[in-house]
Amino acid sequence: MSSSRAAGPAGVGAVLGALAVLAIPAAGVAAAFMTQVTLLRAVYVAVPAAAVLALTAFAAYRRARARLERSVRRAGAGIVRTARFLAFAGLYLAITGALALAFYGVLHLRS
Repeated sequence: MSSSRAAGPAGVGAVLGALAVLAIPAAGVAAAFMTQVTLLRAVYVAVPAAAVLALTAFAAYRRARARLERSVRRAGAGIVRTARFLAFAGLYLAITGALALAFYGVLHLRS
């Protein structure tokens, strides 16, 4: 198995993980520079998008890890580690954003 085939899913996982990590900050930037977008509505869209991107990145990472474990050479191990880090970071940010939105919803209902 060539290293380009082994690094394919890992590269996809790394890109999707990076998009998941950047989804919530990008929503904040969009809300800051666009008058028709409020921060709350931007976060309502960004948190589920980050969750979907992170879960997809995690699936791509698992596929790349399985390919790496079956290969004789360990070529592409660095990109697999990077994909794992970005997938978990995106998942962490998505869960944190979901908890923040849930807490805001509870506060909004109580007031």
